Amino acid sequence: MKIRKSHIVALVVVVLAVVTAVLMNRFNDNADAGSQGKGGKGGRGNSVVSVKTQELKVTTLHGYVATNGEVESQNSVSVFPDVAGKVMETSVMLGSTVRKGDVIGYVDPNSPGSYFKRSPVYAPISGSVISIPLKNGTTVSTSTAICMIGDISNLQVSANVPERYVSVLKKGLKSKIFLEAYPDVTFDATVSRVSPVVDSTSRTKQVILTFDKIDSRVNAGMFAKVVLYTVDYEGAVTIPRDSVVQNGEKFYVYVVNPDSTVTKREVELGEAVDGIVQVLKGVVEGERAVVQGQTSLGDGSKIQDITEGSGRKENQSGNGNKSGRGK
Repeated sequence: MKIRKSHIVALVVVVLAVVTAVLMNRFNDNADAGSQGKGGKGGRGNSVVSVKTQELKVTTLHGYVATNGEVESQNSVSVFPDVAGKVMETSVMLGSTVRKGDVIGYVDPNSPGSYFKRSPVYAPISGSVISIPLKNGTTVSTSTAICMIGDISNLQVSANVPERYVSVLKKGLKSKIFLEAYPDVTFDATVSRVSPVVDSTSRTKQVILTFDKIDSRVNAGMFAKVVLYTVDYEGAVTIPRDSVVQNGEKFYVYVVNPDSTVTKREVELGEAVDGIVQVLKGVVEGERAVVQGQTSLGDGSKIQDITEGSGRKENQSGNGNKSGRGK
């Protein structure tokens, strides 16, 4: 029985049509699945995003001014002779301890053709010699300092604060002092005096800080880095500024739900210090917010909390917000 050529052609056409229909059907199924994945709640479908979170707490932010200063004795006096002449003798050296009224040297006021008794130089205060005394034979006048005496048991820090911070300067402000000799140690100090004027050249105002505790490691003449705390911002929860998402003029934070999804919450921000910002409205203390990984989230996205110590797992839906703050 002969098969006509037309029948063969018709059969091939039918087979091709069936194959094409099957392929198109599979393509449409894949496209539907992809659109569901992309068009799911929050634009993330059923995918799980690994994030780090932080429990929101009300904390105080300490505004501060960072400047430089110098450690000096609270009471230091230059010692001057009563008469002009030559230094005949000095009985002290750098670091010597003296009492008020002690003789620290003698000046010979003699000149050619005259004779005067050598003149003693007395210590005007008790303390230690903090500058190298002049050498014997040095010619001095009544305005030439023989040496300097300071009370090194009571030290202070002199610092200059830029003019723009003048409005917040006052006695009693607390500060941290950092010394290059002890990079891992901080020394507490308090503002004891504030200059009444602003220096017209440097546009700064001088403040004097007194150490809260006497510490033998602190020496007069040391260079100091001063962190002066000026204003406390209280009464609001805080969060790392980088965890806040900005869209135009609005700000958002992703808050974690008990079912391991997130809600995109509009917030109002307050003051910021060192990358930490106040959240005045939109969240409350005790809630948990995403602090890393928020750029991959949308409203309703499902998350896996990988914060160290959080105890949260992807499959632990309904466990609520657990502790485990990571800064």
